[in-house]
Amino acid sequence: MPLRAKITNPAYQAQAASTASEEYAEFKEQPGDDPDDVQFNTLYGVRTIQLNRPKKYNALNGSMIRKIIPRLKEYQKSALASIIIIGGAGPKAFCAGGDVSHLASDIAKNGDAGRAAAKDYFGLEYKLDHLIATYPKPYIAYMDGITMGGGVGLSVHAPIRIATENTIFAMPETGIGFFPDVGGSFFLPRLEGRLGTYLALTSTQLKGVQNLYTGTATHYIDSSVLANLTSRLAELVFKDYDNLRNRLLIIDRTIEEYNTGLPHDEPPYLAGNLRMAIDHCFQHDTVEAIISALEETRDGPSSTPQEVKDWAAETLSKLSEKSPTSLKVTLRQMRIASKWDIGETFRREYHLAEKFMSHPDFVNGVTTRLLHKPPTKAEWNPAKLEDVTNEQIDEMIDIKEGEEGLELLTQGLDYDKYPYEDELGLPREEEVERLVKGSERKMARNEVVDALMRVRDGKIGVREKVEEVLLRRCGIDEEGKFVWRG
Repeated sequence: MPLRAKITNPAYQAQAASTASEEYAEFKEQPGDDPDDVQFNTLYGVRTIQLNRPKKYNALNGSMIRKIIPRLKEYQKSALASIIIIGGAGPKAFCAGGDVSHLASDIAKNGDAGRAAAKDYFGLEYKLDHLIATYPKPYIAYMDGITMGGGVGLSVHAPIRIATENTIFAMPETGIGFFPDVGGSFFLPRLEGRLGTYLALTSTQLKGVQNLYTGTATHYIDSSVLANLTSRLAELVFKDYDNLRNRLLIIDRTIEEYNTGLPHDEPPYLAGNLRMAIDHCFQHDTVEAIISALEETRDGPSSTPQEVKDWAAETLSKLSEKSPTSLKVTLRQMRIASKWDIGETFRREYHLAEKFMSHPDFVNGVTTRLLHKPPTKAEWNPAKLEDVTNEQIDEMIDIKEGEEGLELLTQGLDYDKYPYEDELGLPREEEVERLVKGSERKMARNEVVDALMRVRDGKIGVREKVEEVLLRRCGIDEEGKFVWRG
């Protein structure tokens, strides 16, 4: 049958429609779904996805996920769709998280039926996050505003993540009786030093350009130029033979055209003495040992910088408010998940989310911290760290034979390291270390900085990041050259 006749044949059309409906049956619209909570637009080769619940800070729910996944699959197949950009409506948030308030209320009201609905929601969410993490086309996240929880899942696995002066990034789950999900098991342990453990346990917020320095964002620009950047990206025309890496590098250089400079009064914050304290205190494998290290730092000798003592006291206060179960499970998660690939990450988090839905701390934490106005103090169960046993942690994390797993939408594209992070983000400490230790001759500070600036084509933030690493990790010999310590 000629191709034209085949396409217009009613029987073939019916078969194609049936196949498509089966593929997307899981994501079909459900009663109560808001038709306008996500907006999709086209600008030449750019496809934009805008989360559109500004009054709810664009909190992610099932209705939104059921719209986004089929569109991403559609864009994946379309030769006309070259770049996907996701952002949020309104001036305050990209996405403030998953709609956990609804989930907790449903569990409190409907018991097992609510837990089953929550399990379905997390299954959908993690499928979307994994689809983003393995997406075969350039996917860009505009992290303009609050980017927390579920919003992190929509952005942090993107090869290009743009922070602005409005970005507020955090993983606040331990404060609501949950754990850092949406792929937190993957990206947090892979941050430098013990930053990931620190962010996971304390829910500390990273604001603005600090996201570039820590690696949660790959770029930083002013929010006022985002619209112009979108228009410029729409002008890009890739060659048919350009692979994903080449396309991302072209986009990377294009974003640098909109570089408006770094805030002059915001140097790297988690740096110097503070960063060394973080790595020292959060290197331990038990929460109790971390707390002891923080207490020693708080009460340290007069030679300990006051800012570090104040940080330790503040961090102890933060940890005292968190769910003991969440803290212990999360620390175990941070220690073992560095061995998981991206697919195993979401399958294991799906199992862990189901366990937390049956734990009293989730409903209690969400109710007291999010639903009560103003927030009230949560009554955790168990209430003390010493009452959370290793056996209880094992029960939550370990997957037993025969337990239901999560079937992901993408197969065969998993990895154990973000594929383009070394080229699109700022240099990591190990790259600086290789240059300092691997050079045939000892190098001065400006030589190290200039070498890495050349590698990154003068990328904004490289100089500040490399200088901080050199000052913290290197000593200076009698010739004034840098020598790597440790």
